[in-house]
Amino acid sequence: MRRSTPWSLPSLGALREALLRPGVDDERLTAALAQAREQQPPPVVWLLGKAQSGKTSVIRALTGSPRATIGNGFQACTRTASFYDFPEQAPVVRFLDTRGLGEVTYDAGEDLAFCESQSHLVMAVMKIADPDQGAVLDALETVRRRHPEWPVVLVHTSLHELYPPGSDHVMPWPFEAEPPPETVPSDLRRALAERRELAEALPGHAPVVSVAVDLTLEEDGFAMADYGLEGLWRSIEETATFELRARLQQDPGLRDLFSRAAHPQITGYSLAAAGAGALPLIDAALLPALQVRMLHALGRIYQQPWDMRRSSEFFGLLGVGVLAGYGLRWAGRSLVKVVPGWGQTLGAAWGASSAAAVTYALGKAADFYLARTADGMPVEADAIRRLYREAFEQGLHLGHDRGSE
Repeated sequence: MRRSTPWSLPSLGALREALLRPGVDDERLTAALAQAREQQPPPVVWLLGKAQSGKTSVIRALTGSPRATIGNGFQACTRTASFYDFPEQAPVVRFLDTRGLGEVTYDAGEDLAFCESQSHLVMAVMKIADPDQGAVLDALETVRRRHPEWPVVLVHTSLHELYPPGSDHVMPWPFEAEPPPETVPSDLRRALAERRELAEALPGHAPVVSVAVDLTLEEDGFAMADYGLEGLWRSIEETATFELRARLQQDPGLRDLFSRAAHPQITGYSLAAAGAGALPLIDAALLPALQVRMLHALGRIYQQPWDMRRSSEFFGLLGVGVLAGYGLRWAGRSLVKVVPGWGQTLGAAWGASSAAAVTYALGKAADFYLARTADGMPVEADAIRRLYREAFEQGLHLGHDRGSE
C-alpha cells in the first residue's frame, strides 16, 4: 500500500486497509505517544490518605473504571507512592496515591516532595469513622505551608459506618447545608463537625472544601452506590484549575456505560494527537496510526471488532467530503510550516488544532456508529456527518488549548 503524505488525500480504501491491518511499528507509535505525553503531561490529582480510606473507590467513581483495572494499573514512582494513568495509553488524568500514611515506619518526606512537584489538585481522603487522621493532617499542613494558595478537597468516606444498625442513606443527599439537617444520624453529624474544625485550622488562604460521600458497590445493598458523587464533582469544579469532568464525562447526565467509557478514550487520544501534531515531521506517518489505535480501543469497548464490512460501512457513511477536509488541513499545516521565521510556530499550532479536531471527530463518529449498530439500529449518513462536524468544532478547542500551551 502506498503511504499517504500530508499533501495527499487518503482514499476510503486506504483508511479501511489501515484500520484492518495497521502498518506502523507498534513500538514507534508507543514512543510517539510517550513523547507527546512528556511534552504536555496530563493534570495530576494527588490523593492523600491512609490505607483503606477509600482512595480507590474515589478513582472508580470519578472514572467509572472497574476495581480490577485500577488495581492492576498503578505503577510505582517512589518507594511508597504510585500513579494511575487513565486511560492507560492516552491519559486525560493521572492519579497519584501516597501510601503508608499513618504507619510507624513511614517517612512522608520523599513522597511529599515528589507529589508536590507533580500535583494539580490535592484531595485528602479520610474515613469518617476513623478519628486518627494525624498523619494526613500533618501532610496537609506541610503542603499548605509551602503553598498557601493551593486549594484542598477533603473527602469524608464510608458514611454508613456511623449509621444506626439497619439504616440506609438519607435521601436526597443532605450535606449541601452546614451543619447537616437533623435527619442525618447524630454520630455522623458530630464527626463531620469535628472534621470541619480540623479543616478550618489548616494554614493557607485558599479554600478547603469538604464533601461527604459513600462510594460503595451495588452488591453492598445500599439504595445508592455512588452516594454524594455529584457533590464530589461540584467540590472538584470549585477548586480545580482544569476541567476534569469534561475530560472524563462528555455529558454529566449520560447514563450509557459504553459511551461513558468511550469518551475519555476519545479525549485522551485527541490530546495525544494534538501533542504529536505540534511536533515537526511526526504527524505524516504516526497520527493516522494513532487514530487507528483509538478506533480499535472503541471497538473493544463495544465488543465489535473492525472487520471488512464494518469498516467499509463506517467510512462510507462518513463520505469523501470528510476525507477531503482531513487532507486539506494537513496540506495547509505543511504549507504554513515553510514560511520563514514564524512558520514553525504557526505550523505547530495548526498541527495541534487539526490533529485534535480530526481525531476527536473521528472518535465521536465511531462511538455513534458502534453504539447504533450494537443496538441493531440503522445509521443514517446525514446524522453521522452532522455529528462529525459538531465534534470537529469541539476538537478544535482541545487542540487550540494544547497547541497554545
